[in-house]
Amino acid sequence: MTSITGIIITLNEADNVVDCITSLQRVCEEVIVVDSGSADETVCLAEDAGARVIHQPYLGDGPQKAFAVPQASHDWILALDADERLDDDAVQAIQALALDDPQQAYRFRRRNFAGNHWIRAAGFYPDPVTRLYNRTTSGYLPKKAHSSVQAPSVVDLDVHIRHFTYRDLSHWITRIDQLSSRDAWAMKERGKPPSRYRPVLHAASATLRKLILKGGIFQGPDGFTVAMTTAFHAYMKYAKLNELYENERATPDDA
Repeated sequence: MTSITGIIITLNEADNVVDCITSLQRVCEEVIVVDSGSADETVCLAEDAGARVIHQPYLGDGPQKAFAVPQASHDWILALDADERLDDDAVQAIQALALDDPQQAYRFRRRNFAGNHWIRAAGFYPDPVTRLYNRTTSGYLPKKAHSSVQAPSVVDLDVHIRHFTYRDLSHWITRIDQLSSRDAWAMKERGKPPSRYRPVLHAASATLRKLILKGGIFQGPDGFTVAMTTAFHAYMKYAKLNELYENERATPDDA
């Protein structure tokens, strides 16, 4: 089997990083963790699990995921988030790949969980993600939020990555708070201006997209949960973008 380097980016992922590394080690000769300043045991746990840890202040989603690629020992790269694991079918499929065409990247189906509950409604499945690629032809786009792999050709594999997205509904809300802050920062970094209308318009659009276009209205409680949380995320990231600009304009007398 062609050698593969696994890459993970982390920030305070002590609860996840060992399982993610172990998952990658099933198919990867090398695992690199790019840590952006964890205050917990992430780094020690990663090193003890056999990963090589590189320290890098957070650059944004795409740039952070791309940072370790030039330092990888192999051209084939498999990138997972810390809360993702390869399913057995994905391991078997990767082991069977010839990986003889650097123009091809490989896309997996992702199963998103809230606790032990697999959520399939409103576009949460199959949630295709491209994660295995050759660095000589492909790589993550330099987007600071929600980046993806750009490749000359992508092959869809009918196999799975498990994504332990949320521990429970409370964690779901906490993650929306964290990710909407990151998204607002990323939008401001690329120069997106504030707007009083965007929070409401994007929240309404997300609700319609998830309930109607993705069929959530017919998929029971999960459909409505996905629609409402997606709308909340959309609203908050644009509201927080406005807040960033307001804080920047504020003077000491205004505070």
